[in-house]
Amino acid sequence: MDPGGEIVTGERLRAAREAAGLSLSAMAGRTHYSKPLLGLLETGQRTIKPEHVRAYADALGVGSALFVEPPDGERATAEWLCRVAASDLGGDTLDQLERAVDDLAAAYPTTPPSELLMRIRRHLGYAGRLMDGRMTLAQHRRLLVVVGWLSLLASTCHVDLGQVSDAAARGHLAWKLAEDVEHKEIAAWCLETRAWEQLTSGKYAAAAHLSRASQSVAPEGSSAFIQATAQEGRALARLGDRQGTYGALRRVARLVSGLRTPDRPEHHFRYDPAKSDAYVATTLSWLGDPAAESYARYVLADLTGSTSVRPRRIAMARLDLARALVATGKPDEAADVTLSVVTSGNLVPSHYWRVAEVVAGIDDRGVPGAAVVREAFRETYPASEQANVIA
Repeated sequence: MDPGGEIVTGERLRAAREAAGLSLSAMAGRTHYSKPLLGLLETGQRTIKPEHVRAYADALGVGSALFVEPPDGERATAEWLCRVAASDLGGDTLDQLERAVDDLAAAYPTTPPSELLMRIRRHLGYAGRLMDGRMTLAQHRRLLVVVGWLSLLASTCHVDLGQVSDAAARGHLAWKLAEDVEHKEIAAWCLETRAWEQLTSGKYAAAAHLSRASQSVAPEGSSAFIQATAQEGRALARLGDRQGTYGALRRVARLVSGLRTPDRPEHHFRYDPAKSDAYVATTLSWLGDPAAESYARYVLADLTGSTSVRPRRIAMARLDLARALVATGKPDEAADVTLSVVTSGNLVPSHYWRVAEVVAGIDDRGVPGAAVVREAFRETYPASEQANVIA
C-alpha cells in the first residue's frame, strides 16, 4: 500500500520509475534492492510489501507519479474528489502540515536518520499532491515553506547517512524554495547544513566560509545565526586558528546569554541554549585546549542526568571527552569511553570519522584498547556503511 493507504501494483511502481526517467539499475542504486528483485516486483512476480513502496517513494520524492492515481475506476474518482476537496487547502490542512514539520524536526535527535527520512518523504509526497490544487498566493507560499523545511531536514538526514549527492540535491531544492519565498531562515540553515557536511568531509576552510555566509543571510540573533556562529568556531578549531575560535565562542556566549529555552528544545531548527556548552566542549577538544576535558565531563554529567534522553548528543559528548583524554595522556580511559560510544549503537555515518580520529590517537600511544574498539565497531555497524573508516 502507498503512504495514502492505497494498493500499489507492480505496474504502478514501474510507471512511477519510468516517469522519473530512471532505469532499473538506477532504481536499484537508490533503493538498495537488487535489480532482479525490482524487476520481479514491477512485473507482479513478487509480492509488494510496504517497505518496497516506501523505498520507491523515498527514491522518487516530491510529486512522484507513485502518488498519482491512474485516471480510471472508482479509486481514481475518489482520488479526484479528494483533490477537489483539498484544492483550496481549506480547513486545517496547512496547519497540520506545519505541525508535522515541527514534529519531524523535534524527532530528529532521537530517530535513526533512515527512519526519519522515510517519514519526511511521505509528507513531501503529500505536499506534492497538494501542489496540483487551487490555493491563494498566501497558501501557496505557506506550502512552499513547508516543502522547504522538509527538504532541508531530508538533506540533514542524508548528511548523517553519508549520502553526499542526495544531501546536496535536497539542500539545493530547499535553497531555491527559500529564494522563491524570500525565507531567510531556511536559506541560512541551508548554508549551515552545507557547512556541517563540509566539516565532516575534512574541508574545514570551506566549512568556515559557508558558516560565515549563513550568518550573513540569517536574521540577527535567530537560531540559524547562532548555530552558524558555533559552526564557524568548530571549523576554525579544525584549522588551528585559536584566536578566531575563541572569538566565535565569545560571540555565541553573548548570543545565548539570556536566551530562553524554546518550547521544544529538541527541535533541530530551534537553538537550545543548553547546546552551547556541548559546542564549547567539542570546539575546545578539536582545538586541543586542556579545558576540553573538564567541559566534556560537565556536559556529559548534565546530559546523563537529564530527564530528556538524548542518545546522540550523549554519544558526541563522550567522543569529545575521549579526544580530550587522548590529548591529556589518558588513552586507557579514552579507549573505555570510545568503546561505550561504539557499542551504544547510537552513531550515524557522519560520526564515524570522529571515532576514527580518537582510535588513531589511542593507537599512537600504544594502548591495546584501540583494537577492541575497532572490533566492536565492525560488529556493531553495517559493513556497507563502514567504508574502511576505522582502519
